Amino acid sequence: MNSALPEPGDWSSYLQEFMEGKRAFGSWYDHVNNWWEKKETYSNLYYMFYEDLIEDCGREIDRLCSFLGLSPSVEEKERVRASVTFDNMKQNKMTNNSAVKTMNHKVSPFMRKGKVGDWKNHFTVAQNEKFYEDYRR
Repeated sequence: MNSALPEPGDWSSYLQEFMEGKRAFGSWYDHVNNWWEKKETYSNLYYMFYEDLIEDCGREIDRLCSFLGLSPSVEEKERVRASVTFDNMKQNKMTNNSAVKTMNHKVSPFMRKGKVGDWKNHFTVAQNEKFYEDYRR
């Protein structure tokens, strides 16, 4: 869907090249590890995980507000909670990349389903095992 990037090819080949850091932007592992290490030395980095937001969005908003030193009202927190639902963000041109000219939403939406665990519908058992081992290393 991103016309600025080369064709991804088939899923199996893409996954292998991704794990080898041969796709656009280089190694995902290096990218994530570099930021993970930064949080040890920079107190102003906050990590929020999608799965945690899905599990309990209110709790995660409270944690973020605490980190930021904010004390919003119940109404303000509810407005944030409603705004960050997957369905609302998928409709928002600021988050769904529909205003980006290189993103062809006729090929695929930038934001697909927002379902935790959907990767299981794409990875074979063997691919999952290989990725997990690569990730663990």
